[in-house]
Amino acid sequence: MSSLLSGGCLCGGVRFEISEPLGVAGYCHCTRCQRRTGTSGSAQAFVAPGSLRVVAGEELIGSYDPPVGFSKLFCSACGSALFARKPDDHDVLSVRLGTIDGDPGVRPSYRQFVDYAAPWEPIPDDGLPRFPERRPPDA
Repeated sequence: MSSLLSGGCLCGGVRFEISEPLGVAGYCHCTRCQRRTGTSGSAQAFVAPGSLRVVAGEELIGSYDPPVGFSKLFCSACGSALFARKPDDHDVLSVRLGTIDGDPGVRPSYRQFVDYAAPWEPIPDDGLPRFPERRPPDA
């Protein structure tokens, strides 16, 4: 994998680069992710602090800040879900794997919030660890 990843939104208005390899990746099956993406869940990976740089369209990035949980950052022009950011520590950031150009260099290694999985799409028997709620940090 090249040390520089690139990615962006559907309309191409937001473009970003990530200068360090992505961290742990996983699937989230919470209701928020289902509603935000219109799918049964979301695949994301943690980004090393300071390694993500928006190279175009920063002014297009909108944020939904729920009362509890991570802020959801998206393209305000096309609606693409881009990142999630911890509200009280902006160094804790994850990127949606579907926004990466090509191979992100990581594979999801867990599934969290499986107690909220969409009833219309069963979680596949892929051998990944499953957590009923948020994955514990030490798991």
